[in-house]
Amino acid sequence: MILFVLCFILFMIGLYGVITQRNLIKIIIGLAIMEYSVILFLVLIGYIDGQTVPIISEGFEGGFVDPLPQAMVLTAIVIGLATKALMLSVAIRLYKKYGTFDIRKMKDLKG
Repeated sequence: MILFVLCFILFMIGLYGVITQRNLIKIIIGLAIMEYSVILFLVLIGYIDGQTVPIISEGFEGGFVDPLPQAMVLTAIVIGLATKALMLSVAIRLYKKYGTFDIRKMKDLKG
């Protein structure tokens, strides 16, 4: 249970970084922290102590671990990598146009 609370705290740290920061790179880092907390949460949901992989064999008695959260985590990692690359490329383009990563200065320039 404490691990789920720590995932929530990690998510809130990322959300705090997104809400309070003015720098685009720091906002992207906050979003990445939020994504990592969700990935960690999915891994914790899929983990069951004392269980085995879902391969049926003769004479096995016990439970299996659900493979769906593992597949979701792999998909989330790939999508997260693509979105972070897109966010960083947009941030670089904005820096080339405005000369700053500060979103308040970009808002004031109106260009």
